[in-house]
Amino acid sequence: MAEVSIKGVTRTEFGKGASRRARVAGLVPAVIYGHGEKPLHITLPARELGVALKESNVLLNIDIDGKTELTLPKSVVRHPLKQILEHIDLVLVRRGEKVTVAVPVHLEGKHDPDGILETQHNSIEIEAEATSIPKFLVLDIEGMAAGTSKHASDVVLPAGTSLVSPANTIIVHLSERSTVVEEVAVVAPAADAAAAPAADAEKKD
Repeated sequence: MAEVSIKGVTRTEFGKGASRRARVAGLVPAVIYGHGEKPLHITLPARELGVALKESNVLLNIDIDGKTELTLPKSVVRHPLKQILEHIDLVLVRRGEKVTVAVPVHLEGKHDPDGILETQHNSIEIEAEATSIPKFLVLDIEGMAAGTSKHASDVVLPAGTSLVSPANTIIVHLSERSTVVEEVAVVAPAADAAAAPAADAEKKD
């Protein structure tokens, strides 16, 4: 997995006004917590942070006043419309310790073409060493038959990792296409309606 070094600055101002000024200056308010340590409030450069977060479960080496803290993004807040980074929570991790994280699941293989693939979950939770979190996990759907499902237990896990999500969590389901052909009923004209023109003709004669 990726590790990115980034420089942080301790925050001394708090509140909405201070956060707004930080964002205008190209900085993202952040909080580092965990391991029983007192939460540390900092700001991080928005551009560098945005690039780093393109990697799933990226480890961030935060340099603060000459001290480096190894962290894992826990919660990222973006503007609902502009998608601008507004805040991030980071959890302290130690090399060698295990953490629980959500990892994306990639599908491989071809399923029964007569079925419609429905994705129920795009990721699952696993436990892995903080410095060995996989970028993604693989789920083989080769030959998957219509009407069947693939579960979290079917996902291939790398050595040293274990499944945290329930084993029966449905990742994808292959629905069966409807084979019912709608029949269009042809309604014959009513007898009275057919007889009406004939009756009118007799009256004219």
